[in-house]
Amino acid sequence: MVVLQKPLPSGERSRPDDVSAASDIGGTKLSLLLEKQHNRGQDGAGAAILAADPEPGETPYWIGKSASATPLADVLGMIAKRGRNNADERIFLGHLRYATFGRNDAAFCHPFVHEASELSHTLILAGNFNLTNAAELFEDYRRHGSFPTSKSDGYLITELVAHEIERGNTLAEALSKVLAGADGAWTLCGMTGDGWAFATRDPHGIRPGYCYIDENVVVVASERPAIQAAFDVPPEAVKELPPGEALVVSPAGEVQQTRLDLGIDPAPRPCSFERIYFSRANDADIHRERRALGAALLPQILEAAAAPLEDVFFSYIPNSARIAFHGLLEELFERVSASSNHAIPRFGEIAVKDAKFRTFIADAAARREFYKHVYDVTYGLVRPDKDTLVVLDDSIVRGNTMKNAILPMLDRLGPKRIVIASSAPPIRYPDCYGIDMSTLRELVAFRALVNLLGKNAEVEELRQAASFPGNPLEALYARFTDAEHTAEIARLLTPPGMKAEVAVVYQTVESLRKCLAPSTIGDWYFTGNYPTPGGYRVLHKALANYLEHRAERSY
Repeated sequence: MVVLQKPLPSGERSRPDDVSAASDIGGTKLSLLLEKQHNRGQDGAGAAILAADPEPGETPYWIGKSASATPLADVLGMIAKRGRNNADERIFLGHLRYATFGRNDAAFCHPFVHEASELSHTLILAGNFNLTNAAELFEDYRRHGSFPTSKSDGYLITELVAHEIERGNTLAEALSKVLAGADGAWTLCGMTGDGWAFATRDPHGIRPGYCYIDENVVVVASERPAIQAAFDVPPEAVKELPPGEALVVSPAGEVQQTRLDLGIDPAPRPCSFERIYFSRANDADIHRERRALGAALLPQILEAAAAPLEDVFFSYIPNSARIAFHGLLEELFERVSASSNHAIPRFGEIAVKDAKFRTFIADAAARREFYKHVYDVTYGLVRPDKDTLVVLDDSIVRGNTMKNAILPMLDRLGPKRIVIASSAPPIRYPDCYGIDMSTLRELVAFRALVNLLGKNAEVEELRQAASFPGNPLEALYARFTDAEHTAEIARLLTPPGMKAEVAVVYQTVESLRKCLAPSTIGDWYFTGNYPTPGGYRVLHKALANYLEHRAERSY
């Protein structure tokens, strides 16, 4: 995220106290934006602040990073300590790291810096992105005579853009030349040492980006509500950063929006996981969509519950499923009021995660026992041996937490039957654009497919599929009905010794598309329909890794 305070109009001067206060406000706004988007990255944090008129002999910028157990608190403390002693600061850049690449180390935290003797060639960059071809870009950069000192994708993009700037290209031209060769998803923000700032988004609009511009500031962040809260503006004042375009701001505060020359003009494919889970639900659009996702599941849930309504108790887990649960309840009450069934639906918060709980014990058996108690359970709401317990989840990815913690915990309540409902469809394919699930073996939906194929046929079937171009698994998934696939997932999720029957209900892809606002959405993790060629390469690599028993990442 970037906050740029525009300079005063030519001829106007401010008192030192005014400039100092403006600088202090800029740091405060950046801190608030970081705090409001803490959900987007808790593995590391960083910030950079650029001076408006640096003096020769002084560093033109300040930068601070942390990858400790409390990285955001560390960086916010660093920003606060700068106080009012830096009256000439004008561009503020911050980042929260979600580690999909590299180690948990401050060296991998954004922002990255390319230093040069000319201020116009000094570049500071941060981004929300994943590249499927970072290794190829690294080798190409090295072959052309450069000596990269890191394999971090953030470092690499910074160096490539800086190299194009040093060759005399404008910011928009430099971004076009570099990003035309990149395969992946990104929202990038940066600034040069002489006061230029920019933000750009991938041509498919996979990663989110929003901006707010007025006579005083230019702000870019990943989520609309963060900007609304930090600058106290209504939703309509915050605009979406157009995919494939660069927002460039000059040192004089002039704003230009430029279409980048990336060689493609694709339809937008925004990441649907942002809408289902990743982004905070205090965005009005996302709030409505999550309610719709919950409401759409009701017919399937009632069918799977297989019990009179008075014998069903409704709940949700984890907290991110709360808004979808509200939509489910709203639809349930509307259905009841329109029918002759006068039963009053029963619902409540059945489990709350204990945020203070840490499963640090080394002994595996003891750790499994502690894992079952990560959630605090509400007893007395579910009637033992009588009720069906319905629990709404936002998504089921690996299934480990569901099997090892949630279902054993729910079973202790004594329900006759447990229905786990997912507001997302089954995740059948790896993701390589930002959500950290790059292997097939970890996906419970893929493991269910393997079981349905049968142990004797599994390897041969998958090896044959691996030779197909495009999506090699689509035909294998199509052999089985959704009901067969879901039943096998339920079997895989059921832990040994479970007393209650377990059923699983998934959102359909068709319902998902109806519930989410964009006319086209990114649904590759459900359908295998990837937005870039790199997605298919990652899928093939993930399949090869599975067949060769390699546990490594697929990109």
